[in-house]
Amino acid sequence: MGKRQLWIAVFASFLLIAAAFPDNDVRAEGEKSTKQIQMLSKKQSGIKKLEVPNPAARFVYDTGLNFEYPDAVRGIYVTGPSAGGKKMAELTKLVEDTDLNAMVIDVKEDHGNLTFKPEEGSKYEDISESYIKDPREMLETLEEKGIYPIARVVVFKDSLLAEKRPDLSYTENGKVWVNGRGEAFVNPFMKEVWDYNLEIAKMAAELGFQEIQFDYVRFPEGFGNRDEILQYGQGDYADLELENVQKRVKAVTDFVAYARKGLEKYDVDVSVDIFGYSATIPEAPNIGQNFSKISSNVDVISSMIYPSHWGPYFGISKPDAEPYRLVSEYAKVENEVLGKLENKPTSRPWLQDFEAPWLYSGPTKQYGKAEVETQIKALQENGIHEYLLWNAGNNYTPNVDYTPMN
Repeated sequence: MGKRQLWIAVFASFLLIAAAFPDNDVRAEGEKSTKQIQMLSKKQSGIKKLEVPNPAARFVYDTGLNFEYPDAVRGIYVTGPSAGGKKMAELTKLVEDTDLNAMVIDVKEDHGNLTFKPEEGSKYEDISESYIKDPREMLETLEEKGIYPIARVVVFKDSLLAEKRPDLSYTENGKVWVNGRGEAFVNPFMKEVWDYNLEIAKMAAELGFQEIQFDYVRFPEGFGNRDEILQYGQGDYADLELENVQKRVKAVTDFVAYARKGLEKYDVDVSVDIFGYSATIPEAPNIGQNFSKISSNVDVISSMIYPSHWGPYFGISKPDAEPYRLVSEYAKVENEVLGKLENKPTSRPWLQDFEAPWLYSGPTKQYGKAEVETQIKALQENGIHEYLLWNAGNNYTPNVDYTPMN
C-alpha cells in the first residue's frame, strides 16, 4: 500500500470513530436547535410580513440646497460673463420683480469653455474661464431668492475639444473642419465625447443646479452634404447595418438616454434643446435629430421656435413678422406629436426676445413688449405654460407681462 493510500485509510478510520462518539456539545446544540424549530413552527402564524419599499430607495446626491419646482418654469438665458458680473444683479431683479422664476445659466458655453474654475487638478482646468468666481455662492443666492437654476451644457459644438482632439472631430485634408462661422464640432459617434460632457453635467449637478439642459445635441447643420467628404470615425456604430442617416439619429438619441441614466443619482431633470422644425417632420436627417425619440428620453423638451429662424412655414410667408401665428401653429403640431408618446416630457419652448435685422432690407421688425407677450399667449392658449426667453446679450424687454392669460 502506498503512502497516499495509507493516509486515506487512516483518515477514514478517524471519521468512523468520530461518528460513533459525537461531541456532547454538538449533540446538545442539535437538540436545542430542534426544540427552537418546533417552537418557531408553533409561533409562525403570529409573524407579520415586513413590507419593504419596492424598489428600495436609491442613493441620491445631496447638494445641501433646496429648490422648489415652480408652478411652471418661466425663465431667461444667462451667459457666464453675465452670471459672474454686474449684470447678474439686474437679471436677478428682473426675475424677482416679475412672474419669471428661472434662469438657464451657461456652464459649458458654445466655444467649449467652462464658465467657472473647477477643483485644482481637474482635467477641465485648461478649458475653464473664471467668469463665475464662486458658482456655489451664486446658487445659494438663487436659492434664497427662490429662482430655479438650470445648467446649460453645449455638447457637440466644441471648438476647443475639436482642436485638442481631431480624432474626436471631423477633418478635411488633414485639418479640423469648421463651418462658415468658424465653429468646429465634435463627433456624436464617439462615446468618449459623451463621457466628457456627462462629467461636466455631473459637476453642475453637484454644485446644486436642479436641471441639466443639453444644447447642440446634434451633428453640424447640413452634415448630410458633407458626409462623403469629411473624415471621421463611427466608433461602435461603424458595423451597424443601418444607413448613415439612421446611424446619426441613433447616436444622438443614444447619447440623450445615456446622459439621463448617468445623472440618475443626482435627482436632476434632464432637458434638451432642439430645432422646432424637427417636430414637424419624421426626423431631421442631416443633423440626426428625431423629435419623438429624443423627447421620449428627457424630462423636458425645449424646442427653439424663434419666429426669425423659420423660412416660409405653416402658410406664413414671413414668420418673424407674425410671432403669434407662428408660435400658435407650431404648438398645435408639437401637442399632436407629444400626445402620441408613452413617456411624454414637459414642453418648454424657447421664445424670441431679440430683433433679426438680417431678414430685412428695410426697417427691422422690432421685438418689444407686445411681440414677447403674444408668443407667450400663443403657447398658453395651446396648453403650454412653460417657456424660456432667449437674448444672446441678456438684454430683455422691460415691462413684459409674463403671464398674459392670468
